Amino acid sequence: MKRRDFLAHSATGAALAAGLGAAGAAPERGIKKAVVYSMLPAALPPADRFKLARDCGFDGIEMPAVPVAECDALRTAAEAAGIRLHSVIYGGWNPPLTYPDPAQREQSVKNADAALHSAKALGADCILLVPGVVNADTPYRSAHRWAQEGVRKLIPTAERLKVSIHLEEVWNNFLLSPLEFSEFVDGFKSPWVQAYFDVGNVVPFAWPEDWIRTLGKRIKKVHLKDFKGGPGLFGAIKGSFVNLRDGSVNWPEVRKAFTEIGYEGWMTCELSGGDAEYLKDVNRRVDLILAGK
Repeated sequence: MKRRDFLAHSATGAALAAGLGAAGAAPERGIKKAVVYSMLPAALPPADRFKLARDCGFDGIEMPAVPVAECDALRTAAEAAGIRLHSVIYGGWNPPLTYPDPAQREQSVKNADAALHSAKALGADCILLVPGVVNADTPYRSAHRWAQEGVRKLIPTAERLKVSIHLEEVWNNFLLSPLEFSEFVDGFKSPWVQAYFDVGNVVPFAWPEDWIRTLGKRIKKVHLKDFKGGPGLFGAIKGSFVNLRDGSVNWPEVRKAFTEIGYEGWMTCELSGGDAEYLKDVNRRVDLILAGK
């Protein structure tokens, strides 16, 4: 597999309309299936884990942030297996960009900067970043300001490396509606800050198809998860994560929503791990979802 630069959604609208990226290369088209690295058997060496994912029908893998010194060997092994390391699931919880202590916030920026370099070395085009956390020690208004400050500090590195920052909605008491999430992403006015949408994460308090239609073209990567439960009384979370198509997600409607916004890109399963038989079944479930079932 050849190295590809990330297709920047820049102000050059004419180039985008023509289907060309910043470097003039044609973008990848169609839905591509992936798994997070942790779903693959930990007892296997990386090369065998990559081959297993490929043999089970997946096109790519989402990696953790690893030291840059380890990236070349991982990338070479993935290329030999014919699979793409398309993203780094960095997270950014420890510490978050919204930690009350300024020194810890600065450390969070440094950690995310290192994740961007890790992604570049792996050949990935983005990192997944949780923009912040609201809790008893972190007021919402402060979290909003600190998260903005932290992400803005990362944009120059993202632009230089051509590795995008994709913000994900999680159970962090922050950016709780798709309208607010959209405004937050738009506020950076940067093609290097976009949305990473997790289907299962919103189920306890909302409907994923609504989020998809509201976020629209901001969605650049997708996590596939399912949750058995639903919006609880006064926001109470009741239920648990389950395998794809075993929960409360209305997958035909979710698939319809993705089609409506013209989403074509990576859909990465973020589930519990298992052996080849389990992974092939996960792949079959993804195919059913993509078929609108």
